[in-house]
Amino acid sequence: MNRPLKFAYSLLLIGFLGMPVASFETSGETILVADFDSGLILVEKNADTPLPPASLSKLMTLYLVFEALEDKRLNLDDRLLVSNYAYRSYRGGSTMYLDTTDKPTVEELIRGVVVLSGNDACVVLAEALSPTGTEKGFVTLMNDKAKELGMNNSTFSNSNGWPDPQQKMSSRDLYILTNRLITEFPEYYDYFKEKEFPFDNRTPANRFNRNPLLKKDVNGADGLKTGYTSDSGYGLVGSAVRDDRRVIFVINGVPSSNQRSEEGEAIIEWFYRQFKEVTVFEKEQDISLAPVWLGKSKEVRLGLKEDLSVLVPVTNNSLEVSAHFDKYTTAPIEKGQEIGFLAVTIPAFGKTIQMPLIALDDIEQGNLINRIEATLRTLIWKYFLSENKQDDDAQG
Repeated sequence: MNRPLKFAYSLLLIGFLGMPVASFETSGETILVADFDSGLILVEKNADTPLPPASLSKLMTLYLVFEALEDKRLNLDDRLLVSNYAYRSYRGGSTMYLDTTDKPTVEELIRGVVVLSGNDACVVLAEALSPTGTEKGFVTLMNDKAKELGMNNSTFSNSNGWPDPQQKMSSRDLYILTNRLITEFPEYYDYFKEKEFPFDNRTPANRFNRNPLLKKDVNGADGLKTGYTSDSGYGLVGSAVRDDRRVIFVINGVPSSNQRSEEGEAIIEWFYRQFKEVTVFEKEQDISLAPVWLGKSKEVRLGLKEDLSVLVPVTNNSLEVSAHFDKYTTAPIEKGQEIGFLAVTIPAFGKTIQMPLIALDDIEQGNLINRIEATLRTLIWKYFLSENKQDDDAQG
């Protein structure tokens, strides 16, 4: 509906007023916790501050790899060369233990990045996708993609998060990237919940995923990535799903691995205990009645195309709901036609969600008698409006 809406109808208050939303405290430098479905940010601290991401930056490398798989520039069973640069660079960090005689598949390299956090695996993938055949060329792609995705506080200087003053990411940017990974590449997301990958059985002790959520079998936990350097501290981009509700969180700059593990699990439990999803209206449920002009019926029932559910705190689940539509909609009206919108405000979050309202019935154009009746009603309404205005003017 392009023309301005003139009429707000049916203001409702649902629920009750309670305590304000609680906040989760972290020992780290930054945190962001969000509800995946609604995009509601539930907690944030220094969310836009660029910090050293360490291996969390591998998520950008994986994003570009998944994008290349979708575009058929790569296939999971393609075998890639391991260059001398990929073999010798970044020694001393986490590795897949590749050497120049190897020709690992793309899928093996993805698992090497996700499960083993292999710096060498990142470089092999980077060189394969780079327009120059070098990691440096791939880094240009990383920075370009960050701008495209709206990651305004991220810069990259390598493909794997090796310490560098130019390698920075904010928690909000990591949330944006994680959201896109889950939304755009669901067919590859299962790699993130893989607990071990004994590549060629080269180093059996190094085959386990470093994600503490997976190690502890936290209910619903299924990703995504850890990071650590002495400069950045300990970081975790985590996610979990329970009863079709997904939480995403980012913590970074945590002082120890034990605190990272404890806080990661605590965030998930906090989310599922402190927030709940409520159904405001079901699909095609009667919500309001809108006046109809020149129709066989004087009103049309309004509802939604889909169920509307929202996340609310368990201690403050008040909602403000209002239907907005023109004072009159001219017949004929087809079932499913958009007529205004429904606004749902969640006071606890200061957020308003808007959904199109649709006609739940077909309303045919009225016959001559219906139209004459409608015209008379309008003339009478205008007459009394004019009379009231004259009375007001006389009193002035």
